[in-house]
Amino acid sequence: MSEKIIDVAAGLILRPDGMLLLGQRPEGKPWAGWWELPGGKLEPGETVLQALTRELQEEIGIRVTQSRPWVTYVHAYPHTTVRLAFCHVTGWEGEPRSLENQRLEWVDPANAASVGDLLPAALPPLRWLQLPTTYGISSVGSRAGVAAFLGRLEAALARGVKLVQLREPQWPDGVASPSLHEVLQQVLKRCRAAGARVLVNSVHPAAWWREADGVHLRAADAAKLTARPELPAGALVGVSAHDNAQIIHARDLDADFAVLGPVLDTPSHPGAPTLGWEGFVQGIHDAGIPVFALGGQSTQTVSQALRHGAHGIAGIRGVL
Repeated sequence: MSEKIIDVAAGLILRPDGMLLLGQRPEGKPWAGWWELPGGKLEPGETVLQALTRELQEEIGIRVTQSRPWVTYVHAYPHTTVRLAFCHVTGWEGEPRSLENQRLEWVDPANAASVGDLLPAALPPLRWLQLPTTYGISSVGSRAGVAAFLGRLEAALARGVKLVQLREPQWPDGVASPSLHEVLQQVLKRCRAAGARVLVNSVHPAAWWREADGVHLRAADAAKLTARPELPAGALVGVSAHDNAQIIHARDLDADFAVLGPVLDTPSHPGAPTLGWEGFVQGIHDAGIPVFALGGQSTQTVSQALRHGAHGIAGIRGVL
């Protein structure tokens, strides 16, 4: 790894229809012909968003009116190491046009490789874009609460929730009980019909993770691991974290995302210590993976969470 790290701001310019702008590196530049996200190096004294605004004006002639930080990711190329601050660009004036002899294309992020070779550092954010921005966590409690929970789940799925975690550490018959396994079957049936994915908390049996769409590791369980759990292709791994060290460990495990909290006060733990938004920002420093904000989150806090670099929000009451 090169000692000097080059700081780069890269923009995910997404149209309302979900199409993403990619640029092809022109002849004469390293990696000529490969496709990348528009952006460029930070100049001394610039913030990431300032650099992004300047670069996009110079490179493709748009004036950024709305942008927000997302994931910061370090990538080592053979001769250079870059720290890429990926940002969402959600508002701009003008039509993107080639000002540096590069080709531009609007692509579906899920099929971005159809344009040609993508720079290796552009691949992770394209994968992260497939993650929904709302993550619901179960709170069935007991057999008596199953019908009401399934009703709440169906309402959340109808609102567009696409990622759900089964987490029932207090289940009366134990965390591996047949009655809870039946609940998982009911949750899977409803989520699959709605095109949503289900993760099983690591307090529950590993066999259940494989029946579902992956696992959500508790911080203590993640701490015992040195590699990503072996799961079927396409399965997701989420990790709970309470500080930056646990976020970095989640990244080193090659987790798909992490959840950091508690950010704000929650009804279940009134008066307990919280990170606050400043603590959340410190916690996701150089995260290298998307991070959901947890604790006191709801539809009312989404825009605040996104502004502070969260991928989205996770919650029990506020989501399900």
